[in-house]
Amino acid sequence: MIRVLVLATSTVARAGLHAMLREDGRFEVVAGEFPFMQLQRMNWHKPGIESDVVLAEITGKRLSSLSPAPNGAESIPLVLLIDDVTRGELLRAIHNGARAILPRTAQPAEILAAIDAVAAGLTAFGPDELDLLLPAANDIEPEAALEALSGREIEVLALMAQGLANKGIADRLNISEHTVKFHVSSILSKLAASSRTDAVTRGLKAGLLVI
Repeated sequence: MIRVLVLATSTVARAGLHAMLREDGRFEVVAGEFPFMQLQRMNWHKPGIESDVVLAEITGKRLSSLSPAPNGAESIPLVLLIDDVTRGELLRAIHNGARAILPRTAQPAEILAAIDAVAAGLTAFGPDELDLLLPAANDIEPEAALEALSGREIEVLALMAQGLANKGIADRLNISEHTVKFHVSSILSKLAASSRTDAVTRGLKAGLLVI
């Protein structure tokens, strides 16, 4: 059974989180009410308090006061429920012990899954929080795309955009069809495209093609 210490900004919020945990049956709610900052200064450890996870519903002002555990000390994994934070605040929270960060409006199933995850040594983030932390995986910067494709590959891509098949591209550029196939394969790989159409779309977005 996972032991969870709950911290919240209000008695109502704390009672709701307690009820959610007890209703699930897989969690033991650690007794005691302690100020967030008092526990944080002790790196979540206090004589008589033993928990596997700290579930904290806090405000942005309190988030900015988080500090890391001393060298060699291991703090209890922290699951944060918080809204309206910046990327810098999220990075600071992660550096200082947060292993899961969700909005305060997260559904019970999401919160319980996050507790399970951090107790198992994993991390968990809400979609909005993850978007703040990571750039869009499918975005290709124009500079990167220009550097990735050779001049000949850009020519081939432009002819692909005109709807030409490999033979037509070979005739237009006066190269072998085998060479065209090689260039097309390289273009798909460099642009992480799943098809010729996808490659053309990505090329347009990256500014490689002019319509």
